[in-house]
Amino acid sequence: MSEAAKSGQAKVTLYWLEKSRSQRILWLLEECKVEYDLKIYKRGEDMLAPKELKEIHPLGKSPVIGVQGPGAEKPLILAESGAIVEYLTEYFGKHLIPSRYREGKTGQIGGESEEWLRYRFFMHYAEGSLMLLMVVALLINNIRNSAVPFFIKPITRGIAGKVDDLFLKPNFKTHFEFLEEQIATSPGGGEYLCGKELTGADILMSFPLIAAQGRSGLTADHYPKLCSYIFRIQEEEGYKSSIRKIEEMTGEEFSPSL
Repeated sequence: MSEAAKSGQAKVTLYWLEKSRSQRILWLLEECKVEYDLKIYKRGEDMLAPKELKEIHPLGKSPVIGVQGPGAEKPLILAESGAIVEYLTEYFGKHLIPSRYREGKTGQIGGESEEWLRYRFFMHYAEGSLMLLMVVALLINNIRNSAVPFFIKPITRGIAGKVDDLFLKPNFKTHFEFLEEQIATSPGGGEYLCGKELTGADILMSFPLIAAQGRSGLTADHYPKLCSYIFRIQEEEGYKSSIRKIEEMTGEEFSPSL
């Protein structure tokens, strides 16, 4: 932990949006034990983020954080989940980053630990591969259930079914089988993606996996180790604390969904 964090001089603001990827950043802040504020935003009837978020960051999306360092005149604004996790863990949560090198291999190419190599991979995989499928699945589901005249319904459902059968189902199967194997071969016999300890990568992976439960074949019958892992991360005290926090502030039951 940095001196700024230890002295309580650093402060983080999370701009939280319902039904978004921002909840895992709230979980991360709970794990980092850093002082933070929450700004709550609701989606409009069109399910898009409110325009007020564009006043924080030009993309108008969430998660976005502001980090106010000691002596700074204004906060540093950061967007993109992976970048946020990397930044916060570097300053406030080094215990969530595996050791980079194996003993005696510091600075050597190829001397990285398996835990760290997995960590670096999943930090990019979560948004670059898995989340892409989840977004496509959401769009296809919206097409399937769109409010169109009854005589158009067979067409929209047919399109959705084709995308499901030819693209989504085989790709989800590939990814879930891969993740099942990753849990089975976790370094040191660990129960997390990168080994025996919770990391920032587990937190980043939590949203697409929790949201995918029961969809696209992600069931305990087909992927018992992966589903046990998903259950396990939801039992982490930091995760449960983040849920309690947001329910207290919104007065609503939290739903981990897209």
